[in-house]
Amino acid sequence: MLTPSEPLTLRSQRLGCLPIVNFLFDRMRLTERLASYLPTDDARLRLAPAAVIAVVVRNIVTGHRPVYALGEWAAPYDPAVLGLIPGDVELLNDDRVGRTLDRLFDCDRASLITSTVLGVIREFNIETSQLHNDSTTVTVTGNYPDADGRTRGGKPTPAIRQGHNKDYRPDLKQLLFILTISADGAVPIAYRVADGNTPDDVTHVPTWDELHALVGHPDFLYVADSKLCSKQAMGHIHAHGGRFARDRAARPAGGHLVPRLGPDPRPNLDRSPAYTRTAS
Repeated sequence: MLTPSEPLTLRSQRLGCLPIVNFLFDRMRLTERLASYLPTDDARLRLAPAAVIAVVVRNIVTGHRPVYALGEWAAPYDPAVLGLIPGDVELLNDDRVGRTLDRLFDCDRASLITSTVLGVIREFNIETSQLHNDSTTVTVTGNYPDADGRTRGGKPTPAIRQGHNKDYRPDLKQLLFILTISADGAVPIAYRVADGNTPDDVTHVPTWDELHALVGHPDFLYVADSKLCSKQAMGHIHAHGGRFARDRAARPAGGHLVPRLGPDPRPNLDRSPAYTRTAS
């Protein structure tokens, strides 16, 4: 009990939207999944790797601050909404976060992502009957001598290369980022990062194979831009029992719009006898 002589102090802490974000993360079992792939296997660690990465993810969702400013971003928040305890925020320096990101890179990220995506599909009842794919370039500046495709931890790494730059910066190197989302809510389903000089058209076969394995069957509609319109990609999907459609706004390599069979209730799609599995 305070006595009249004791000074009163007021301390405010931020919650922001993190209680809502945390509710979704809990349903995704995000921290639990991170902990299973990023174990605390070193007694010298002052913060669990899963806790650090969970803070990084919260920052990406709500603040999008750089790694060196992560501690500054986290400082005003109640540590509990960051999954931390009092005193942990001071440990979020860029060296510790960087080392933890290295751990994330070296872990079995493919299995981590697959487990998370499948869990989200089940928990939120995401419809996977129609999946939309697109790719873009991620432009980089500076010198990255180690980003040459070398093997790390028994796995090849993507190489930063010059290629067809979609940011209209042919002078800069890049990576190719390939993303597939659901038509139901635009939920990210799968992604890959490829060498910066990878042509878009050769990405569709491995992307479709990945989605086939993830969904568990070929009977989903794969929607992509005009780079899908190659004999190799369409023939591969058709041969494996898949279905596909080209985005109406895109044009194939020859510059001609794909003819349509008739009205399509989905406003952004074209269908063509040459480009659908079921047409004669």
